[in-house]
Amino acid sequence: MKRCAWPRIPLDIEYHDAEWGVPVHDEHKLFEFLILEGAQAGLSWQTILQKRPRYREVFDGFDPAKVALYDDAKVAALLGDAGIVRNRLKIAAAINNAQRFLQVQSEFGSFDAYLWRFVDGRPIINHWRSHSEVPAKTPVSDGLSQDLARRGFKFAGSAICYAMMQAIGMVNDHTVDCYRHAELAALYARTSGN
Repeated sequence: MKRCAWPRIPLDIEYHDAEWGVPVHDEHKLFEFLILEGAQAGLSWQTILQKRPRYREVFDGFDPAKVALYDDAKVAALLGDAGIVRNRLKIAAAINNAQRFLQVQSEFGSFDAYLWRFVDGRPIINHWRSHSEVPAKTPVSDGLSQDLARRGFKFAGSAICYAMMQAIGMVNDHTVDCYRHAELAALYARTSGN
């Protein structure tokens, strides 16, 4: 079974096979990926996957309403937790982004509705032959990043946005020789009613 070139260890392989590129519409999962992709800045995604279970515990299951209310005592506890990325700016950004997330939900009805309008509600299916062709950002991620920044989000640059778009299935960046490329393209067709 042929996969994309990047998954090398069992944790990466499991994530690639089960999650990466699968459309996500659940609000808590969308918030989770927004926060984890921001936490990943300057680190490997493998590091974040290893820390994800602890993140889920200490960030209240990525409930944005709870994270938005974190106070100085909670920040101090998070900074002392070796199970997550202990970066004050990233933790502050997570709290700020939870507050902005709730504002977007209020404006659009859901963060899902806000986010998916950047791809007209349907995943972009790319046809890369090798991992080296996959971009770090695109005009769509540029637009999303600029809009998030305008709304006050932090750690949401274009490359972070594009990584999130890949993770939550807004784009299918599996290489064409990867078995998941065709599986996800077929899933997209079924879920869009075609």
